[in-house]
Amino acid sequence: MIKNNPYLSVDENTLAREYIEKGYFVGEIKEKETISWIRKSLINIAKEELNIKKAVSEDNFLDSIHEHLTVSQLNNFRLAMIRRMNLLPEFRQNYYKVIKPYLDIIVGNEISMQLKANLSIQLPDDDSSLLPIHADTWSGDSPFEVVAWIPLVDCYKTKSMYILPANKYPVIEKNFKKMPDANTDDLFSSVEEDLKWLEIKYGEVLIFNQALPHGNRVNLENESRWSMNCRFKGLHTPYWDKKLGEYFMPITVKSCTRLGMNYEHPTNWLIE
Repeated sequence: MIKNNPYLSVDENTLAREYIEKGYFVGEIKEKETISWIRKSLINIAKEELNIKKAVSEDNFLDSIHEHLTVSQLNNFRLAMIRRMNLLPEFRQNYYKVIKPYLDIIVGNEISMQLKANLSIQLPDDDSSLLPIHADTWSGDSPFEVVAWIPLVDCYKTKSMYILPANKYPVIEKNFKKMPDANTDDLFSSVEEDLKWLEIKYGEVLIFNQALPHGNRVNLENESRWSMNCRFKGLHTPYWDKKLGEYFMPITVKSCTRLGMNYEHPTNWLIE
């Protein structure tokens, strides 16, 4: 049983406990205008990349993007979208803004943010955009990071992602020991019954522990998935393969920390 932190409010304790017990948290984005700005900006970029001149419905354009491009065109299109969205002057600030209330509780208020956010687009029946079961820490990411996963469309069933809840993680540890030569399909099959397919609507955010196994499968729904993801961590927590200044950039350094970082101890004082 996880004890309440007496320095947190009832709501903050509830959120913190849920994140620890489940390994993830889905919450409503309160900044409606800001998340709308992000989605509209990406729609405008997509229209330009696809040379679509006519007006489109903001509510279903992204869901039906497979009507405007083929699987063979998808990767170049996605890379262009990632490059251009990260060049938007307010994009990083707005990404942080919509999830700040939850990061303050789960991570802290001195934050490092991934330099470039990622974008996933998964067309119906497309097997070229699969992310096999994995945990980011298995390839050198720090366990002090969280992933903020923001959908631009409603995500459900195979149009979403799955995660192994924290209380089921011992299952995969046992399976690892039993299957030293297993591939990702073997690993997926061994824990498939314990995986949680997440339902996350546009206007919500998923924050999850990237040390837990997660991934996706072929999108069997008749709509396309659009989701952004970006990693955040406490500024002063350990960095592993992804370093500060290379992969992460500090975004909320407090005044006291700035002064402390610039402090130089006087070496010429005489102590009597």
